[in-house]
Amino acid sequence: MAALSNYFNLEEITTARKISAAVINISGRQRMLSQRTAFFCMRLVCSQNGLERAKLRVNLLEAIELMEKSHRDLINTDSSINLVSSSSSTVKAMYFEAPLYLDKQIREYIDRIKALVQVPDAELMLENPHLLYIVEAAGGDLLEAFDAVVSQYQQESEIEQFEIDLKQVELYQESCAATSKAEAQATQLDRALCELKQTQAQLLHSEKMSSLGALMASIVHEINNPVSFIYGNLSHAAIYTQDLLNLLCLYQECYPNPCPEITAKIEEIDLDFLVEDLPKVISSMRMGSNRIREIVKSMGNFSRTDNSNMTMCDLHDSIDSTVLILRNRLNSQIDRRDIQVIKNYGNLPPVECYSGQLNQVFMNLITNAIDALDDASQNEPYATLKISITTELAGPDRVRVRIADTGVGMTPQIKERMFEQFFTTKEIGKGTGLGLSIVYKILVENHRGTLRCESEPCKGTEFIIELPIQQT
Repeated sequence: MAALSNYFNLEEITTARKISAAVINISGRQRMLSQRTAFFCMRLVCSQNGLERAKLRVNLLEAIELMEKSHRDLINTDSSINLVSSSSSTVKAMYFEAPLYLDKQIREYIDRIKALVQVPDAELMLENPHLLYIVEAAGGDLLEAFDAVVSQYQQESEIEQFEIDLKQVELYQESCAATSKAEAQATQLDRALCELKQTQAQLLHSEKMSSLGALMASIVHEINNPVSFIYGNLSHAAIYTQDLLNLLCLYQECYPNPCPEITAKIEEIDLDFLVEDLPKVISSMRMGSNRIREIVKSMGNFSRTDNSNMTMCDLHDSIDSTVLILRNRLNSQIDRRDIQVIKNYGNLPPVECYSGQLNQVFMNLITNAIDALDDASQNEPYATLKISITTELAGPDRVRVRIADTGVGMTPQIKERMFEQFFTTKEIGKGTGLGLSIVYKILVENHRGTLRCESEPCKGTEFIIELPIQQT
């Protein structure tokens, strides 16, 4: 078994199998011819019909001619039987060496038949020595010799088949090993490609958020100081203005008849309207400064990149800040009406999270909703443009946020791929295909939350977020 398991040439084995099959075939034919010629010889001797004997002599000559040709082809490895090399040493020993001397037996057998064929009809008898030899050889030594050759070659053929089977097993094992190695390499490449995509997406996201955060922080810093100065002085300006107006009223009471120059100036500046409108102007300025402060505060909240430590965050503040920053996109545009934002806030406790990351989640989802409503408005100018934001408790330790729009919706094919990195349905230059994949990563991987989407074409889209209140 160890010897057979060594390396061998499959082509050589195939050639040997071809020779073995030819030898077995020829030896079997010789066996059949020996039996047939013996039968013809018995009929030749026993027949009393001259025509039948003449036919039998012809048949015997044809049979022994075929027997001679087969024997000659086998011994000389004639190319007519497609033998590409000589017979095995075992068969040569059978044909030319003791104890079989098959070559000698076959030639003796053929010579005896030829001699019997030459015997005249009148001298043909059952006691003919040629006939006795033929009958004994066909049923004895010659038959056993042919059977020995066939058996030997069948045994060699079985060994060769066993070698082929071993080779096939070896090749199959090598094929399995190569396939397994290729699959492992393919899996490793897929994993490396996936990690590369994730790293690339994370780098793009980090760079984007870092740039956005730095820009907003710079803007907030530049705006916050003058706005704080204005807002802080507006209360004093209102008091001073009211004091001056009171003093003006007192002058009018004490000096009801001013000189012509003052009267002309009063009429020129429309003093009554000024006295009435100036407090309103101060109030409007206070409202405007409050508005700027809210925007600055929202930008400050949104620009936070607190990725190292989680904090307790009010989700409503994060949503309100995002909506405030996106107010310009929600207002009416040249080709569409205002987008209505409906807030249905429940009673939520503070949530432990990375607040900067959740701001990015709300920003991406609401921006996508606005894009969907823009597309819906182009398809149907009088479509309902509405974004609904609902918050509620999803259990004793979880909160739920629903962000729904009345936009164009998504097909099942798009919905199936929407969280893939770099997949986008937007035009080139308007989308990177990273928004929803980053949202999914932030919610599921960074906050142990869930993100589901319910959408149908022409029926809008709703994203459902669930987050644990406590991360630990």
